[in-house]
Amino acid sequence: MSLEGDSDFRKRKRTSHACDSCRHRKVRCDGRQPCATCSTTGEDCLFGAEAIPKSKSDLILDVALRSENMLREMSAQLHTLLASASPVDPRVASSPLAFFSPTTIESTHRPGSPPDQISNAILSQFHSSTTESILAWPHFKESHALRQNYRGSVFHLESLRAPFKHRSSGILPYVSKAEVDRILHSFERNINFWYPTLSRATSTEVEMQVLSNSLDEGTNACLALLVMALGCASELIHSVAADSRADPIELEQQHRWQLMSGLYFDLAFRKIHLAQAECTTEAVQCLFFTALFFAFLQRPIQAWSFISAAAIKCRLLLSYPASESVPTQLECLRRIFWSCYILESDYLAELAALPQTGIADIESLIPLPGEYHTHSSPAIEEQSSLYFLACISMRRLLNRVHDLLYARNSGVASDIHQFPSVVAELDHQLEKWKDLLPPPFQFSVNRDPAHAIEAGFLRQRYLACKSVIYRPYLTWALSLTTRGEPVTSMVYEGCKTCLEACCLHAQNLHSFPQTIMVDTWICSLSMASVMLIALATAREGSLRRCLPPGVTEIGPNLSKNLTRWMQVPGYGVSPSVLQSVRLIEDAGISLQTILDA
Repeated sequence: MSLEGDSDFRKRKRTSHACDSCRHRKVRCDGRQPCATCSTTGEDCLFGAEAIPKSKSDLILDVALRSENMLREMSAQLHTLLASASPVDPRVASSPLAFFSPTTIESTHRPGSPPDQISNAILSQFHSSTTESILAWPHFKESHALRQNYRGSVFHLESLRAPFKHRSSGILPYVSKAEVDRILHSFERNINFWYPTLSRATSTEVEMQVLSNSLDEGTNACLALLVMALGCASELIHSVAADSRADPIELEQQHRWQLMSGLYFDLAFRKIHLAQAECTTEAVQCLFFTALFFAFLQRPIQAWSFISAAAIKCRLLLSYPASESVPTQLECLRRIFWSCYILESDYLAELAALPQTGIADIESLIPLPGEYHTHSSPAIEEQSSLYFLACISMRRLLNRVHDLLYARNSGVASDIHQFPSVVAELDHQLEKWKDLLPPPFQFSVNRDPAHAIEAGFLRQRYLACKSVIYRPYLTWALSLTTRGEPVTSMVYEGCKTCLEACCLHAQNLHSFPQTIMVDTWICSLSMASVMLIALATAREGSLRRCLPPGVTEIGPNLSKNLTRWMQVPGYGVSPSVLQSVRLIEDAGISLQTILDA
């Protein structure tokens, strides 16, 4: 829904989302007076008297209003920029904080791109911003130690890994009602906070099934077992994330959570064929939760395959909604859609050649999260929805960054005449994203501990995005020094901004539950790229001053954390995570040697 201003929005606050004509045609309505569809068809554009549900908080409405105002300002700035500078992809102008509907602006678009896809935040295939692409920089050609410990591509290593095997005998572990409540509460507090896709009603059904031992057949039984598996894994992660020395009793409890999560998942995985064969909301949930558990196991290929399966089945159900569809099921599918969008993009960011499901091609057509009862506490439920929205908008911005700067054949990162204006606009959107975060998730850009775990995790996302936005300045500075040419002040400052964000990203890495549970594999590659970038910079004397103090302490801290996290699942070690740790350690030794010389 596009808001033409505070007054117009308040005036239409008690009318329907779509005009009568669009609702009758069952097509998307932009909410204008008249809307685009009625303007094209010449029909009268009339809005009925359906009231918008009052459940949306004033805070969310204020964010939407500010986002739309910001979008108009950015659009005006971009038109000015296009008139006076080199061409910039108009997708830059689509606000990363368009929380309620990704908005398309009227502008020219990149040759060859479909006009109706201008507002979709798509991560281009074969982009040049992966960790593997950084290792291919000419600055590392003579680094025999790095090359020696880099024995193969990430995909090659993971594809040769031993297959996942069942470890249970098919017998359910005994759990008391108190333990079931604890496990489900842990699921709600963590997994369902980051990816709020399970309703309270379904959670209650899961509890009844587990306590009554009704887990023999059917997709519902598979779903219940997966929720229990993720809940046990969440308890394990919560214990590990405490960053304190566990006593023997605590270690024994951690081992029990590890075993129970594995037992429940083994039992669920024996039934996953039921979800693959069915086409229901419950089946999509099963596929998505299986993907999350494989992410916990640090098996990226398996996680990606189930993310893809969930996304494709989700697209199918959203494309053919049944007339008797329950609103809560439709909302659940939309939330799984957005969760798959985030996770698929995260994997494509490091494995650029992975086939894509096409969800990014239609993301601007899918409504963002609305009303859905996911938590026992209304306050936490609202925070979860806002956090989910913040993660979605950040992923949309990250996709635009990768596409505009690093897409094969069309990225402008290597063109000094084009990338400065693109970088400036992307950085402007990133700062607006940060400024519009709700108070519980706001953070300071320094090494001070964040006041909340979620704020700390979002700061990591912010810093990662900042470093990728400014990386063209770093690569340009490295190319100039390699050729013996002077580095201009503009390029030097951009290079410094990139390195400060990179190093602060690594220095602020802590045991965030979401990182350990879902993102350990992604985090290992991201941190390896940080170390490689710092090493490449240290080798150029004229750029060494860009490195912040304490840069040599980063490597040992990263190695310690990642080594501990990759042991958590207890299903073997990911070879690509292990390779990343070796790269970090080797780069850290080389960095220390250079700076001590």
